[in-house]
Amino acid sequence: ISSRQEFLAVTDRPDLIRDLAPSANDLEGFLFPDTYYFTRGITGAEFAAMMVDQFRRVFREIEPESPSGWSPQDVVTLASLIEKETGARGERHVVSSVFHNRLRKNILLQCDPTIIYGLRRENRFRGTIYRSDLRDPQPYNTYVHHGLPPGPIANPGRESLDAAVHPAQTDYIFFVAHHA
Repeated sequence: ISSRQEFLAVTDRPDLIRDLAPSANDLEGFLFPDTYYFTRGITGAEFAAMMVDQFRRVFREIEPESPSGWSPQDVVTLASLIEKETGARGERHVVSSVFHNRLRKNILLQCDPTIIYGLRRENRFRGTIYRSDLRDPQPYNTYVHHGLPPGPIANPGRESLDAAVHPAQTDYIFFVAHHA
């Protein structure tokens, strides 16, 4: 396999997804988590292309039912929040409904993983979220900024992508995350 540095350099270039996400800064969210089989000597560019191609296959199965007015990047961004908020398959659609309800009512999403992601991007995460982090104006902080963050915070799987476009029908605006 290519070196870590080569692969990370490739993932910093959004050209593979420019048609889906014109404003994306990198491939975050579009590298589909799956099992891949490849031959020795694969380049970072070839591996990233395999992951993006698999994302496209899965997304095509889900995308036609995207919420009205949502771009593919919006769907992937919401799916990434769902992916990071719960690992429990049965909870994803309910978590999605909470985010959809909050977005519809213009309530801050207040998603802790977005704070961690934004602080890590700036090498400022201290291992836990502090009260000062909740007020930090970094662009991924959904305790400060309304709506979705600027882009995905993880690479969501099929279940999270499906939940993003098929939320449970609830009136919930809160959920409690149970972390192990």
